[in-house]
This record gives sequence, structure tokens and C-alpha cells, in this order.
Amino acid sequence: DDHLMEITHVVRGNEYLTSTPKYNLLYKAFGWEIPTYVHLPLILESSGRKLSKRAGDPSFEDLVGMGYLVEAIINYIALLGWSPGTDREIFSLSELENEFNLEGLSKSPAIFDITKLTWMNGEYIRMKTPEEFHKLAGPYYDGVITNRNIDLFKVSKVLQARTEVLSTIPSNVDFFDKLPDYDNALYVHKKMKTTEETALESLKAAVPVLEAIQDWNEQVIHDELLKLVEGIGIKNGQMLWPVRVAISGKESTPGGAIEIADILGKEETLARIKTGIEKLSK
Repeated sequence: DDHLMEITHVVRGNEYLTSTPKYNLLYKAFGWEIPTYVHLPLILESSGRKLSKRAGDPSFEDLVGMGYLVEAIINYIALLGWSPGTDREIFSLSELENEFNLEGLSKSPAIFDITKLTWMNGEYIRMKTPEEFHKLAGPYYDGVITNRNIDLFKVSKVLQARTEVLSTIPSNVDFFDKLPDYDNALYVHKKMKTTEETALESLKAAVPVLEAIQDWNEQVIHDELLKLVEGIGIKNGQMLWPVRVAISGKESTPGGAIEIADILGKEETLARIKTGIEKLSK
């Protein structure tokens, strides 16, 4: 088949290196020109075992299904066993076509590092325009954010800089739809210098300030809360951390208290803060 299709270069894994003489004998027997063979280094998982679908290692399609971008996967795989000769790591497909050369191939096996792929995927996500990322994120909102009052494009804007793999989106945004049950211990943060007692005081102080806002938007929320912080003489984190916990019910969120409050809207933000006050008052 290779001969009839006029294949000039055969590129394959180096586990087939030992069978090459047999193929050459067949070519000589038929009087055909022997193609150029290029044997690529094996790709191993972290323990040194060869990657194998049977062993549960992900295929290309699996990685796409896990939320990795096609262009990021191609970029990462191209760098397994090949070096461009520089420290550069991000290449578009067209750039790889121009840069790739056989001289850059390594003879040593390459280790498939999912952490490195995840980092690279995050870099590709951040290179997308807000509109492109929103289109990618859209399917991951389905069935997770059902509240039509939530501006999904705003959600995408706070998510983009904080997302490395698309499949993590549902668990990062589910609180926008419904406040999860959470433990009051979340209000305690050593770095922010907050306790349950100080958190309760901050939330109580925030309610009338937020209720008085007529034009509910990120900038106004920011200005009013920081004005309150200055007025009562506390650190920013002593106000913003309790507010964030109260309106998200989570330790880690895409976006801070002000961004989340803007997305949730005035009514929902205040309702959640009042729920937080009730929890802390028990």
C-alpha cells in the first residue's frame, strides 16, 4: 500500500524500529525504492509506562471531551519528543508547519505531563476573544445556570482568566444558580483577618449601603463598599471576603465579591447576605 500510494516518508513510533529491516527486504525483493523512515520517541506516562488506551490513558478524543482545546492538544503533543531549539512553547498549527523539522526530534522517550497540558490549555483559553470564549463556555452552562436573570456573558468574562480546562466550568459557576449550603468556617480567613464575629459585623454594615444603591453595577458596588470600608476603619478583605462567602457559599470562585454581586443582581445579592447574617447569628 505504501508503495502504491507513493509514500516517500514513513513516520512511526520507535517500537517499530526493529521491524524495519524486514520491510526493507520486501522492498528490495519487489524492486521498489525504499522510503525514508522516521522513528519517533515513545510517549510515556509519569511512571515510565507507555501510554495505552487499554490502561485507561486518554486518547485525543478523550482529552477534547475532558475540556481541552484541539489547538492546545496539538501544540502540546508536537513538543513531546521535539524541540524548536528555543524556549518558546506556544505555536499555532501554521507556525508548527513552518517550524517543525526532523533535526529537532529527540531520541529519548517523552513524558506526557497532564499538568503541563492543562497550563498550555489555559494559555490558549486566555488568547481567545471574550466572544470566542463565551461560545466555548456556553454548553457548560446548560442545566447548571437556569436562572434567566443571570447575564451569562458577564459570567464568561470573569471565568476566562480563571479557567484552564472547560470541564471545570460547571462546578465553578453552579452557585450563580443556587446558593449552596456552606459552613460558617468559610468566613474565617487568616490572611484576610476575618472571624465569624467580624464577618457578621461586616455583613450587617454592608446591607444598608447596598440597599441604597440605585444604579446597580460593578463600579458603583466597588465604590460604595470601599467607601464603607474606609468609613468603619477596616481592611478591604475584612469586608469583601465575608460578602464573597455570603453570596457564593464557596471558598474559591471565579471573580471576587464585587463581580459576583454585579452578576447576581441587587435583590439576590441582598437576599444571600441576609441569609449569611442569619447563619452567623445562630
